[in-house]
Amino acid sequence: MTYTINAMPNQVPAALLEKAQQAETATIGHRRHMGFVDKAIQCVLSPSVFPAQRAAGSAVTLALPGQDSTLLHHIIAQLRPGDVLVIDRLGDHKHACLGGGVAAAIKASGCAAVVIDGPCTDLPEIEDLGLPVWCRGVAPITTRLYDIGGSFNVPVCCGGAVVNPGDLVVADFSGALVMPPDEAEADIDWALGKQAGELEGHKRLLAGEKLGERSGASAMVRAKLGHAD
Repeated sequence: MTYTINAMPNQVPAALLEKAQQAETATIGHRRHMGFVDKAIQCVLSPSVFPAQRAAGSAVTLALPGQDSTLLHHIIAQLRPGDVLVIDRLGDHKHACLGGGVAAAIKASGCAAVVIDGPCTDLPEIEDLGLPVWCRGVAPITTRLYDIGGSFNVPVCCGGAVVNPGDLVVADFSGALVMPPDEAEADIDWALGKQAGELEGHKRLLAGEKLGERSGASAMVRAKLGHAD
């Protein structure tokens, strides 16, 4: 195994990123069905440390084998503000590739967040640094510099979702979502519109309006049963 290092991708336009940071992954999920990272990959920073519980940025991808984090140490120098580093651990959920020292280096780069298909370690240090991390919890066993190899800025799989360099990553308190930038804006605009009307909808439900009537579900059930409205 050797190293594959490709050029950095174009970043997602700033205007789209600004909107993406306000869109909730679960709301987008009412319309979109692909690109959702496995639900076990969640933000490990507590809300008291990271109240927003949200991040969005341009995917920079890394395929990192098992116990080896050599390539991770090397590529941190290329990370940019607005990037989200997405790490495919190639099936390894035992070894933590991100701890305090690596987190400090990533934080210094301006990278917006890290999404790992595996665990992290040194959580108190990561929280002190304020680096947003979505991963599979914490683990005591870490990677080392074994010089095995790895790939940078290639298509990867993270929590079952295909991630291409330059994709838009949206992560929040529900999980993480990856979308091609040319598909993302329509879904994000739809989600923001839905979110804007939710508070009024909640008020109407609390006032006694029936959810099934409001959503149309009750009409569907009655039609299926052959009942007239």
